[in-house]
Amino acid sequence: MPQLPKVALNSNKELRARRHKRVRAKISGTAERPRLAVAKSNRFIWVQLIDDVAGNTIASAHGREFSGSLGKQAIEVGKAIAERSKKAGVTAAVFDRGGYAYKAQIKALADAAREGGLTF
Repeated sequence: MPQLPKVALNSNKELRARRHKRVRAKISGTAERPRLAVAKSNRFIWVQLIDDVAGNTIASAHGREFSGSLGKQAIEVGKAIAERSKKAGVTAAVFDRGGYAYKAQIKALADAAREGGLTF
């Protein structure tokens, strides 16, 4: 019997990158509805409003600007990006969760952005 090839175990980082690639294949940002891209590390969370057609970042917010835990940062970053998007004239966006599960900090950020007036 032939030997089956050994399957390499994937790290969490590789698995998240695969999920993100699947998500990005389906969504894209425009000037009217930019992509709200979320990224996070163990210490910070940050977001950008990106117009993929022009390749421009319209607005951004980073957890480094705020103090507290990652959950508190997510809420503050969500409020900040909603405020900055209004200044840039953007009211609607396409949410790109970046391959992360829609729970905890990602959900808190999205809810705070919605409360701030950003729709997606």
